[in-house]
Amino acid sequence: MAVAGMDEGRRRRWLRFLPLLALFGAGAALWLLLDLGRFADIEVLRQNHERLRELVEAYALPAGLGFLFLYALSTAFSLPLGAVLTLLAGFLFGTFFATLYVVVGATLGATAIFLAARSALGGALRARAGGSLERMREGFRENALSYLLVLRLVPLFPFWLVNLVPAFVGVPLRTYVLGTAIGIIPGSFVYAAAGNGLGAVLAAGEDPNLGLIFEPAVLTPILGLALLALLPVAYRRWKARKAGEPGGA
Repeated sequence: MAVAGMDEGRRRRWLRFLPLLALFGAGAALWLLLDLGRFADIEVLRQNHERLRELVEAYALPAGLGFLFLYALSTAFSLPLGAVLTLLAGFLFGTFFATLYVVVGATLGATAIFLAARSALGGALRARAGGSLERMREGFRENALSYLLVLRLVPLFPFWLVNLVPAFVGVPLRTYVLGTAIGIIPGSFVYAAAGNGLGAVLAAGEDPNLGLIFEPAVLTPILGLALLALLPVAYRRWKARKAGEPGGA
């Protein structure tokens, strides 16, 4: 009886991993079966960009919605296509609509993997949290939106990793969606604007600069936004320290 109960407990623990494993497994299968890596090749875009532009001009709304869905799937499956797809969106739809499609698509896809990760691992990790993970959990609990905005604004960590960590430390869904949507706007806008001029780059036989987000002229204002996002954290800590001083309110 005891052995049967232990086996049943193990099976239930493994079942919690299924949503997350299904997402990563489906992403790996799509990547291999459809050879999606070729779409990260700028040469493929160079050879087909005129045809793509013609299709978008003929079917603007369906093309935009289809791209949004494709971006959401790419994000949910953690496929490494974000930068290329955002450049392509800027080329096909212009800076404004490209930013809109990318932000909505990325937020939907990130929310899917957040929910899968929370159902799979969040409870277990929160119960056994220790060390740095415990400190992150407390930080997110007190200033979840500010911390998440910084993680989204400053591209120091892979996008898929930032999708997972808030799920592990118990960030509320509403805060996660809001922080993701707002935090990815600057970077998405930069790549979409670069993609808007992609036709001239390809016509000149050059390759787009996928690392432009790290150039000082681009990264400096984004870092400034990250510092602004941290102001509520700094103020709360200053206020708590002030209250703890002798004679403090």
